[in-house]
Amino acid sequence: MGGPAPSRFQPYEGRFVTTVGVVGLGKLGAPMAACFANKGFLVVGADVNPALVEAVNEGRPPVFEPELAERLAAGRAYLTATTDTGATVASTDATFIVVPTPSDEDGGFSLRYVLPACEQIGNALREKSGYHLVVLTSTVMPGSTEGPVRAALEQASGKRCGEDFGLCYSPEFIALGSAIRDFLNPDFLLVGESDARAGDMLADIYGRLVENHAPVARMSFVNAELAKLSVNTFITTKIAFANMLARVCEQMPGADVDVVTSALGRDSRIGSKYLRGAVSYGGPCFPRDTVAFAALANGVGAPAHVAEATDQLNRDGIRRLADLVRRHIPEGGTAAVLGLSYKPNTDVIEESPGLLLAQTLVDSGVDVIAYDPLALPAVERALGADVAYAESSADAVRQADVIVVTTAWSEFGELQPELFARDGAPRTLIDCWRLLSADRFGDVTRYVALGEGSRDAARAVQ
Repeated sequence: MGGPAPSRFQPYEGRFVTTVGVVGLGKLGAPMAACFANKGFLVVGADVNPALVEAVNEGRPPVFEPELAERLAAGRAYLTATTDTGATVASTDATFIVVPTPSDEDGGFSLRYVLPACEQIGNALREKSGYHLVVLTSTVMPGSTEGPVRAALEQASGKRCGEDFGLCYSPEFIALGSAIRDFLNPDFLLVGESDARAGDMLADIYGRLVENHAPVARMSFVNAELAKLSVNTFITTKIAFANMLARVCEQMPGADVDVVTSALGRDSRIGSKYLRGAVSYGGPCFPRDTVAFAALANGVGAPAHVAEATDQLNRDGIRRLADLVRRHIPEGGTAAVLGLSYKPNTDVIEESPGLLLAQTLVDSGVDVIAYDPLALPAVERALGADVAYAESSADAVRQADVIVVTTAWSEFGELQPELFARDGAPRTLIDCWRLLSADRFGDVTRYVALGEGSRDAARAVQ
């Protein structure tokens, strides 16, 4: 069962939490459910999508995520799934809500999936005796947990939060492609709690789940909600700074953003994580959380200059990259975009630089051929026949005049110079992540590395 509970926690009604419900079996919920099952918790997952439920019950991954298939297989005896959220609550001690919170027009997060889930959970709590813990994992705007979420649970259950049931807000800081590793080895665990008992219960669950003894930061709902948005906005600001630095380096002969950021990262006040000048950030969290933080600040009358500038710099990065491609492409030429997922080891394309670049180029009349190891089905749904699709990275290179490496997939770093060679005008290789090198590819391509100043100009200055 994951070992003895820490001594600072007391048993709840004579026992510890051993059964967990996960409402929402998507990109985050399914890995969470599998991890709980692997640690010996009895897990009941719930989702409105019968296909996801069927996959879990058959031991198949309902979504793509590295290690998920193995975790599901190992914990299959501990994990079941259903479309009945009420049944999940009735048979568990704690329920985690992991449903989407899509962005509103004003940049905030919608509760249109959270509140129906809360109503279903509340209805089940009405018929259940004993103290039950509800944990909201989905990212929400500050004020949501104490306000509409708590109200929906209390109204549907007829019970009082903090007395008859506990409520915690505990968003995960997880990146798709490494969700399982991140979930089990977090930097810290963020817990907003309705009462001490709820916080103790969740801290105990995490204490028997995580593998790295991560500290638990416990606080009020509003502070936890602010902390979630603040962490991601600070990270995106750091990414935007590194990308701004990369653009500066590109204009200075001999400058190398990797050399500069390696020095910056040695300063304990800065650190090296996310300090790599490359392309715009993407994915389902970073862009949305930064915009949401700016919307929150504007909504309460506080300045949002840093968050707004970060978002603007990120959007400008795609335009600048498209301009760079257009400067190098011959009339009637083709651009290959290698990497359409927002990061390696996932098939998620939401706000991905490769997808946005492909769309921008198509809109300006450039022919585009796309390749990604995992994301092409999603790209085809998004872009349809607007772009061509390659069967492999080599296939894409052969058909292109300009090749842009937009995602740092390891297979792109294994491409060989001979593949790029051709008679006549050389191809242009734009290496956004510096996976390749001018020493190997400079003789057969016009090699352009983001974040590096001209080597020829540097030699001339010397």
